[in-house]
Amino acid sequence: MSFADATIARLPRPMRPFAERHHELIKFAIVGATTFIIDSAIFYTLKLTILEPKPVTAKVISGIVAVIASYVLNREWSFRNRGGRERHHEALLFFAVSGVGVLLSMAPLWFSSYVLELRVPHVTLTVENIADFASAYVLGNLLQMAFRFWAFRRWVFPDEFGPAHDKALESTLTGGGIAEALEDEYEAGGTVTPLRRRRGARQLGDSSEPRVSKTS
Repeated sequence: MSFADATIARLPRPMRPFAERHHELIKFAIVGATTFIIDSAIFYTLKLTILEPKPVTAKVISGIVAVIASYVLNREWSFRNRGGRERHHEALLFFAVSGVGVLLSMAPLWFSSYVLELRVPHVTLTVENIADFASAYVLGNLLQMAFRFWAFRRWVFPDEFGPAHDKALESTLTGGGIAEALEDEYEAGGTVTPLRRRRGARQLGDSSEPRVSKTS
């Protein structure tokens, strides 16, 4: 049993049907929780040490590191059955989408820091840290995660480039779907294709097989 399946199995029974239909969302949330820890650790380490007067800069650095970790985990786990683009193209799209996500996550922090001025000495250090956490990690991450999940599925790891699509295409090619379409095209012009001719011959051969009559 995979980690995602084990997590779903521990959910309350009313929530399981939804979770089973949205495995990718569960995996994406687990990856998000992992990168959240990475992001938080780096952000507060920088903010409380060398970047104390520059919280936005600290958030940008921690966000970049978290995005790199997110790409590896999402590519190899959350959306491993999707995608199929060339790796450099896929990575470029991923980081472009994630860059927009970082900007979205910084917007509430910028607003609380420079518009509401929830910073020392205007407020206490405790209030500042609570405001930073709420704006950067609650509001900011909600905005970022909603946008990224939608954009990843839509552009970075789309279904049409995934293994499932390849199998469907292979089935169409080997199952005669294209041949049937070509035959219909020829028939529309009044021409019988060789494949149709062979099938017709087989059908005639089947119908012309000698039948044993029942005699009394």
